Amino acid sequence: MWSAHQFWIGFLSSLGIDERNIVFSSETSEEQFRHFGKGRVTVDACYPVKCISGHYGELLFGQKHKIDVLLHPMHYNLPSFLRDHVKETLTCPRDMSAPENIRAGFQKERDLFRENNIAYVAPLVSLGEPDVVPRQLYDALKDAFGLDRRETRYAVEAGYRALAAFEHTMRVKSKEILVACARENKPCIMILARPYHMDPGIGHEVENPMQLKGISILWSHYLPLDDDIIQWLFGEETRRGEIGDAFDISDVWINSYSNSTNEIMWSAKFAARIPWVTCVLRLSSYECGMDQPTYTPSQRIVEAGSTLYFRFGDLDATKPMGGLKIRAETILHYFNAYSDKIIRDKLARLSGECPLLRVSKSAPSAQAA
Repeated sequence: MWSAHQFWIGFLSSLGIDERNIVFSSETSEEQFRHFGKGRVTVDACYPVKCISGHYGELLFGQKHKIDVLLHPMHYNLPSFLRDHVKETLTCPRDMSAPENIRAGFQKERDLFRENNIAYVAPLVSLGEPDVVPRQLYDALKDAFGLDRRETRYAVEAGYRALAAFEHTMRVKSKEILVACARENKPCIMILARPYHMDPGIGHEVENPMQLKGISILWSHYLPLDDDIIQWLFGEETRRGEIGDAFDISDVWINSYSNSTNEIMWSAKFAARIPWVTCVLRLSSYECGMDQPTYTPSQRIVEAGSTLYFRFGDLDATKPMGGLKIRAETILHYFNAYSDKIIRDKLARLSGECPLLRVSKSAPSAQAA
């Protein structure tokens, strides 16, 4: 689940809404689109945005109990561990405008929201600027939820606490994977992608054949950010003045406005340095204009660290199982053939004791971003 969902669960729960009454649509699938979204798609080249019509249709027509409110926030920017190290943490413009785009498909002939007595709410929210969020949400949601300013402020605070707790848990899990890899000198694979690629229908589950072989998978969104790990990987470069600090990406990406792009570029640097990530799978959706400029630099960063790099750059509604299977076999061949050497080479470039080997076996921990 994309971590921003946790903000909304915390926010709505704080308003007294039972979590059982907070309904998310199911994972993206062809069946979902065929039953609920077909015929309501508006023009958009972005595959993940097109998929949203199936999710809307499922929420309107596929529930055992009718929903009262369809809430689809337009996130302007997002919280990020890179904030203050980059110029901005903006969302993709297509993603931000998607609620208005998809709503049009459900109102082009007749208003399906009004016919089903469902309030449609799409507030513009700057999650990367907590001070302005209470005002934004009060103005947008006061009628649909009967809010006052005080409870809105408390609910926003609860949302941020839920978001921080979720990200902390996920980063701890990632650290546990790396601790196990370091102790056993065992390689793993990192998925370098946007958050929506965790949805099996959008990401096509390209990592599944590797997991079935017992290979651990890290997702770039939730890497451990413990200071000792970060200093082990980036400290020498920082002391030499090659980068401003461990979270500086200006050496590889100057136009650091887009949140997901910023985190992809930093995660590529992480993958190039951490010894036990010996292979990176780069996922991108068909005709993603935000991702296309990052293909070459992210590949160069990863491969400069002797790490294997494979790109799935045109993921769309078509899921060619034969082609995916052949690519998985190719990846596994090179992963098995070269991982031991990659680990040795990357360890040789790092100085000092590996902090992952100092972690207590009984209680690994990680700090939240």
